[in-house]
Amino acid sequence: MGLIGEVLLLPFAPVRGSLWAVRQVLAEAERQYYDPAAVRAELALLERRLVAGEIDEEEFEGQEDELLDRLDIGLRTGAGTDDGGSRR
Repeated sequence: MGLIGEVLLLPFAPVRGSLWAVRQVLAEAERQYYDPAAVRAELALLERRLVAGEIDEEEFEGQEDELLDRLDIGLRTGAGTDDGGSRR
């Protein structure tokens, strides 16, 4: 983009900066959501709730399916790793 374009877009700099910040927050939230370690911890908690009788088998299976889907996505995309792997 040329100098004239930069000058014309200067009034929008705060908006562009805000959009960048929002993208960063969303990327971090997604990384944490699909982090395999976090998903495994949630699976363990879910199993403890089933054993304790806090939830029934049907609810357990539904939540387990959702968590396993998240785990699969996290493992495929490298979410939660600091190796610079691709993010979803």
